[in-house]
Formats: sequence, structure tokens, C-alpha cells
Amino acid sequence: MIEGMGWIGRQNLSEADILAAKASALETCAARAGAALGCSYANSHEYEAALIAERRAAGLYRSRSTFWRVPAAAATAFLVLAFVMALAFG
Repeated sequence: MIEGMGWIGRQNLSEADILAAKASALETCAARAGAALGCSYANSHEYEAALIAERRAAGLYRSRSTFWRVPAAAATAFLVLAFVMALAFG
């Protein structure tokens, strides 16, 4: 079994060194397996939908009605002010 592990079988290692090498290899395999299972989305459409939902929640996508509220309010206030000044001074 140890001979099949490549360089470990070809060296004169103690039992503790062999066990440490096996543990290291096992940890590496477990880390790779965890990385492979890291994606919780079945396909790219689910991923994109979740990404867009997260960005909307963060406020990165604004609707057009929200975008135009401030300029429309400023224009309305300007027109009301102009009308009031025209009545007062005209």
C-alpha cells in the first residue's frame, strides 16, 4: 500500500513520517472535495438570478421612476417658484 504512494514508498521514512504524509494528503483531498461542492447553484441561471437579487437588495439597480423623482421634483419646485415670482412682481 505504501509503495503505491509514490515518493513515500521509495524513501526510508519512519512510521510517524508516513502517517503525517498520509494525513497531509487526506487533508488536501478533503479541501479539494469541499471546493468542488462549494457551488450551491444547479446552473448559471440560478446563479445569475441570485446575483441580481443581491445587487438589487444592495441598491445597485435603480428603477427609472426612482431615478427621475429628484430631477422632476426640482423642476416642479422651479416652475412653482417662477410662477409665484411672476404673480408677485408681474
